[in-house]
Amino acid sequence: MRALVACVLGTAEVDLAEEEVVEITDEPVDAPALALDLPLLVAAAAHGSTVVAVVDRRPPLVVSNDGGATWREAGSGLGPGTAIAISPDDPDLVLYATAERLHLSRDGGRFWQALSVELPGITAVTLVD
Repeated sequence: MRALVACVLGTAEVDLAEEEVVEITDEPVDAPALALDLPLLVAAAAHGSTVVAVVDRRPPLVVSNDGGATWREAGSGLGPGTAIAISPDDPDLVLYATAERLHLSRDGGRFWQALSVELPGITAVTLVD
């Protein structure tokens, strides 16, 4: 799985398994905006009935598995977020971005792995095959 990450350098293509930048281009990141009626909303992503939202508070994430009817907090150990993406193939695979670091969850946002890749000024992320 790879991620496209918009940052001040351009768009970085990141190999998530190898935790390395493959290339940097000027192509824009196509991260669809999701409008939710949540206070302090920074960014959000959805796949089916799974919705993950970055909020400007601690913890920085809220997750819904029923299309936004109910929410649970997530990401208590993560810093303030800037972007979020859910895999188009697997709603348990979630990529969270802070200003300079990427974090990956393979269980729908319960546990997070900080990736070694650091990119300055991350503004958007999307997951691609």
